Amino acid sequence: MPDYDQMIEELTAEYQRRRARTGELRQQIAGITATATAPRNTVKVTVGAQGDVRDIEFPAGAYKRMAPAELTSALLETIAEAKEKAQEKLKELMAGETSNASRLVDIVTGKAEMPNMQSADPPMPDTVRDYLTYGGRGARND
Repeated sequence: MPDYDQMIEELTAEYQRRRARTGELRQQIAGITATATAPRNTVKVTVGAQGDVRDIEFPAGAYKRMAPAELTSALLETIAEAKEKAQEKLKELMAGETSNASRLVDIVTGKAEMPNMQSADPPMPDTVRDYLTYGGRGARND
């Protein structure tokens, strides 16, 4: 007969480890930035892991000689490049945490839906389900 109390302690300890790691990852993700610079140094853009624009600089006076449409195009292209760089950094960070880092990046950046975590029957080992259903009284009678 499995020792349910020990299994619950081990699962609880694993949960605490994962929760702590999740906090660490959140901080690391929040710290991710990437910068891209347009040709001729017209604009420099820094974005965060989710593609949020954190800074826009105009390092040279070249932007003053640009038509509005040309400046808009330079801004949009530079933002897109910075976003790609930030997403690559996020993938690198998450590659060690999950086998599907690309999917996770898509979720974080809004390109994919979050999986439904509110399932009425969440995935768990049968022994845990039995313990939750029957308590310490032993396994179900199949």
